Amino acid sequence: MYQFVHYRVRDVMSADPVTVAPELSLRETQALFEKHGFNGMPVVDHAGKLTGVVTKMDILRAFTLNPAHIVPPYTEIMGEPVATVMTRAPVTVKPDTPLTRVLQQLVELRIKSLPVVDNTDTLVGIVAREDILEALRTATE
Repeated sequence: MYQFVHYRVRDVMSADPVTVAPELSLRETQALFEKHGFNGMPVVDHAGKLTGVVTKMDILRAFTLNPAHIVPPYTEIMGEPVATVMTRAPVTVKPDTPLTRVLQQLVELRIKSLPVVDNTDTLVGIVAREDILEALRTATE
């Protein structure tokens, strides 16, 4: 277990994660969620800079009832771009962040993964709960 304290994000992250562009429709994004079994994905611009994160919960939130729509217009909402529902300025980590800190953040924030960015905010990977659990198991072998 002692070895775990030496692990860094770069040791366990998934490089080149599946991403979406801010202009991608919610319909297309939902199809990617289904195809890959994801609950969320990083949103990046044409230069690879992280602009946000979109989750299934963000899409669901778009359907909450409001006075203008007793029944939310499904086709219209699903045609909206990701940028309308994504979380902007998400919590991120750097490749050299200790896994002990990431473990703490995932638990405290009750999230499933964190985008990994370099010093220019370019997305370089993603670190998820599964990565941390695997590192914990590996550290005890």
